[in-house]
Amino acid sequence: MPQPTTARSSTDNAASELGDATLQIRPWVDPVIDDLGHDPRSHYVEHYWLGVLGPSTTLFLRRLAEGFDTEPDGFTIRLADMARSLGLGTRAGRNTPFLRALDRCCQFGMARRHQEVLEVRRRLPPLTRLHLARLPESLQSEHRCWQEAAMRSPGPDEVRRRARRLALGLYQLGEDTPAVERQLHEWRIHPAMAFDAVRWAQARLTEDDAA
Repeated sequence: MPQPTTARSSTDNAASELGDATLQIRPWVDPVIDDLGHDPRSHYVEHYWLGVLGPSTTLFLRRLAEGFDTEPDGFTIRLADMARSLGLGTRAGRNTPFLRALDRCCQFGMARRHQEVLEVRRRLPPLTRLHLARLPESLQSEHRCWQEAAMRSPGPDEVRRRARRLALGLYQLGEDTPAVERQLHEWRIHPAMAFDAVRWAQARLTEDDAA
């Protein structure tokens, strides 16, 4: 988890209050997820990601999305003010509600630390199979119906493009090839198109590594 900084020193986890600690927020630029993902304030995130991330983390990501609306290149937050605005209190320490919300952002791949900056996704990726398993069966079934409808509506070329981008996004989230293939099949992508998407994504990653 990124450690917030102050004018005096880095935040001491043993301290009783967040005090004047601040954190620089910058956008996590990811062309794949920025194209296929969902705004943190969308119905998709509220309906499906909420049960995975938890309410505090989801609300925190929504607040940051509002910040990106007015300052797309990034901004600085005062942690005590943010914690109070979310109703989480200002106590410091890794086990306090606000800093746990920060930890969960990184744990689930919604943010990452780069030196003293917290890079945050502007759009959240579709849920993977492991994420869906955390939800009740009723929501899992509803999500399958939603995904099928989303994949049926465009033409074949658009479905192929989306399948390729989804495969690439899954690889970038750390999934291995069997997991990517299973996820594409569970999203009701035709096996032949899923095969094409996996091979395309692998070639794209190889090109990126070479570059």
